[in-house]
Amino acid sequence: MSVVSFGEVLWDMLPSGKKAGGAPMNVAFHLRNFGFQTQLISRVGKDTLGEELRAFLDAKGIDHSLVQEDAEQPTSTVQVTLDAKGHASYEIVEPVAWDFITASDAAAQAVSEAEALVFGSLAARQAGTRATLLRLLERARLAVFDVNLRPPHYTPERLRELLSRAHLVKMNEEELAIIAAWYTDQTGEEAQMKAILEAHQLKGLMVTKGSDGAAWMAPDGTCLQQPVFPVKVADTVGSGDAFLAGFLSQYLQQKPLPHCLEFAAAAGALVATREGGTPNLSPKDLNLFMAR
Repeated sequence: MSVVSFGEVLWDMLPSGKKAGGAPMNVAFHLRNFGFQTQLISRVGKDTLGEELRAFLDAKGIDHSLVQEDAEQPTSTVQVTLDAKGHASYEIVEPVAWDFITASDAAAQAVSEAEALVFGSLAARQAGTRATLLRLLERARLAVFDVNLRPPHYTPERLRELLSRAHLVKMNEEELAIIAAWYTDQTGEEAQMKAILEAHQLKGLMVTKGSDGAAWMAPDGTCLQQPVFPVKVADTVGSGDAFLAGFLSQYLQQKPLPHCLEFAAAAGALVATREGGTPNLSPKDLNLFMAR
């Protein structure tokens, strides 16, 4: 099975040094570890940081033949600040190379052949990359939208457009409150999820809730709850990306939804115990963790 990730690839500049990141890349990284073929559509600068990212992708077995090179814009870096509990905040520079991803026949073919296309809101901040994404979404068998809001890099209008093109959506509880307010006055979690799901005729909606676990809602309104796995948090960088990768790895194999959620929660929890968004995790690691 193959999955294509579209969007930002970058260096997270952590207090301890730089680590490869970007939500679409993180999802591709974990899906590769879970046995999927993964391909990344992005853009890096013609610079040392870009070369180092390609070397990282090579080492991790992520196909980067569709990662473009930009002679004018730099490879992206993000300054990451951690609070006392390891929760991350991000200072995201613009413009950078992935703001200028261009369309290609090869990218369109890759998306058409893949089981899923994973994308987020950040890469849609600039018109060029946004236009490329919208064209590719027309080809996707399963469009998976990881909302991943990074103020001020989004507008409600852009988000509505991306939601309208998605099949599955993942967001956190803060994002749920922001987006649900466009569709309903109700404040209850299930009512808010249902309003978004029905407005965009989604196949499913996931909401991650930190220490309160996660929720899933199906088109018929059925809601599943997944408790959190208690762990000692090193940092939260990439935890949501690992959750999504864990969920997709099981969902695409048509595993039962409660198992998909449990596997996802385990992936997110284990990543939070380690620094950075790309620690190596295998299905065996997660199964042992869930069985403890």
